[in-house]
Amino acid sequence: MALPFVLWFAWRAWARRNGRDPGETPWAWLVGIAGVLLGLSLMATAVFHKDTRGQTYVPGEVTADGRVTEGRYEDR
Repeated sequence: MALPFVLWFAWRAWARRNGRDPGETPWAWLVGIAGVLLGLSLMATAVFHKDTRGQTYVPGEVTADGRVTEGRYEDR
């Protein structure tokens, strides 16, 4: 979500150093683009994230020899 703001303010700083007038900050556009990016990231999470409903999460454990096992999902 921060990408449009970072890009705008970096461009504005560059423009000011080079003597260009960047104009007013387009807050509505920046917030709108950030919202679109947020929506796309939520959709990508829903599409690409593995469905773990019906499974139980088993957290990692420390074994007797000091190693840590990885957390995993197991079927119920």
